[in-house]
Amino acid sequence: MQPTVKIFSGTSSAYLAEKISKAFGQKLGACKMQKFSDGEFQPVFEENIRGDYVFLVQSTYAPTDNLMELLLMIDAARRASAGYITAVIPYFGFARQDRKDKPRVSIASKLIANILSEAGADRVMTMDLHAPQIQGFFDIPVDHLDSSAIFIPYIEKLNIENLTFASPDVGSTNRVREVAAYFGAEMVICDKQRKRANEIASMTVIGDVTGQNVVLIDDICDTAGTLTKSAALLKERGAKSVRAFCTHPVLSGNAYHNINNSVLEQLVVCDTIPLKQTSDKIEVLSTGDLFATAIRNTYENKSISSLFIHSNRKAMNA
Repeated sequence: MQPTVKIFSGTSSAYLAEKISKAFGQKLGACKMQKFSDGEFQPVFEENIRGDYVFLVQSTYAPTDNLMELLLMIDAARRASAGYITAVIPYFGFARQDRKDKPRVSIASKLIANILSEAGADRVMTMDLHAPQIQGFFDIPVDHLDSSAIFIPYIEKLNIENLTFASPDVGSTNRVREVAAYFGAEMVICDKQRKRANEIASMTVIGDVTGQNVVLIDDICDTAGTLTKSAALLKERGAKSVRAFCTHPVLSGNAYHNINNSVLEQLVVCDTIPLKQTSDKIEVLSTGDLFATAIRNTYENKSISSLFIHSNRKAMNA
């Protein structure tokens, strides 16, 4: 007898899990998060999941209660004899702590990879990790989805002339280069130096943007300091317009103020994290259909790489 797919959600990603389950073609599973007066919580699956393929949707952005919820859900599913447990983590928090960049610090993303495995996850499905090599921190399979499957069709509909793509820092060059290659467009780099976290000391543009409509691409928009400074510098260097595409809208601190008062024409983000407030400059694209398709392909043992638009274009041109 074929195991059944059941999709459940933690409290932080219920809005997205509803979209995913609807796109998949079934109702979201019944799971209650019981809360206690001292702040503790306990997930309770309100339906039988024995032997089922269980997909648990929860982004692990701040506060860390979101991560703890996911871990407890994984543990509860394992103890309820779920057949196969996949942690669907649209935004994988702590991913920026992926190396020892100074003495005596933790590598949080590796620790969390270990904890997810120990809790009982058989697989992880996520999108646009801050560094793709974080997949190697896991000893279980990782499905790493690419937001270009959502961003590229949107950019195509904009029908922008004189298009140039820009990386807001050196770390994002590979991501931006692939999208630029898809469109057959040029790419420039905004090289930055930091004084400390969230504070930029200096920035310069490598490449020519004179008369170009520039699209910045990054994985995370946190305080929006890098994006807005990059946009201002690109305009100073002669860009006709600047818009930005960022997968995960962390948007902390003065982010909304920075965006609303910037030269950016538009900031396009995914719904991996809910917006704290609205802005006329921010457009949100849904990841629901992409995750639903990835869940179906996983269940049916089909390819996940078929969902990567820029990879498909490379294969056709090979």
